[in-house]
Amino acid sequence: MLNALWLSVSPSLDRFDQRLIRHLTRQGSLHHWEYHQTPDEPCCLETAIVLLHDFLKQHHRPVHLLGHGISGVVGLLYAQKHPERVRSLTLLSVGANPAISWHTHYYALRNLLPCSRDMILAQMIQTLFGPQGNAMTTALVALLQQDLDYSLTPHSLVSHTLLTVEAIVPPLLICHGGRDTVLDPNAQLQWQYLLKPRDHHWTCLEGRHFFHYEYPQQVAETIHAYWRSLESPPLSSPIRPTVISATSRPREF
Repeated sequence: MLNALWLSVSPSLDRFDQRLIRHLTRQGSLHHWEYHQTPDEPCCLETAIVLLHDFLKQHHRPVHLLGHGISGVVGLLYAQKHPERVRSLTLLSVGANPAISWHTHYYALRNLLPCSRDMILAQMIQTLFGPQGNAMTTALVALLQQDLDYSLTPHSLVSHTLLTVEAIVPPLLICHGGRDTVLDPNAQLQWQYLLKPRDHHWTCLEGRHFFHYEYPQQVAETIHAYWRSLESPPLSSPIRPTVISATSRPREF
């Protein structure tokens, strides 16, 4: 029986999810859903949402959805459109302004600095992962390059994407790193306008943008504790119709 589903639209970065996935599966089943963007396809979040719905409508019970970054954004937009199929939604490193990601910071730097892609990504490694040796920096730069080229990223240097997000009906768990330079504290505070009584906002104090890779056990314990809390009867409370609009940075070709 499908109970929880990990979403991934960034296959190049899957290795950063594996530690958390292993910890989550120790206490229950967890399925993995992937969307692979091909070079001939347009970067369209709606396509991934439709394919996710095609998969979930085969199951008769709502499921817990989880995702990091853009993968979490897909889950957020899906829960907005199909709340009846979502038991809860867990977002890792997703801001209330969902168009903001590490990609937007990269493109902003490309517009500001006369540097190559490799040089800018190497500088970003320090803020995304902390100090690294030369060999590890080179390996991480290669992964980020693949993600820029092949992942479902609605950002470019020549176009802008508008994301409109409303408060969702399913219970929501927001997780982020306390040392995340992509989503600063102000970006995280905006979530307070969308949270319902049963929602929860948790900070991994020492974590960066990929905090679930750095602290997988702590993140898994938080997620499982939240799922257990949902087993109690829900409190009735109206959802405020708050809307946040976000414009992304353009993507490079």
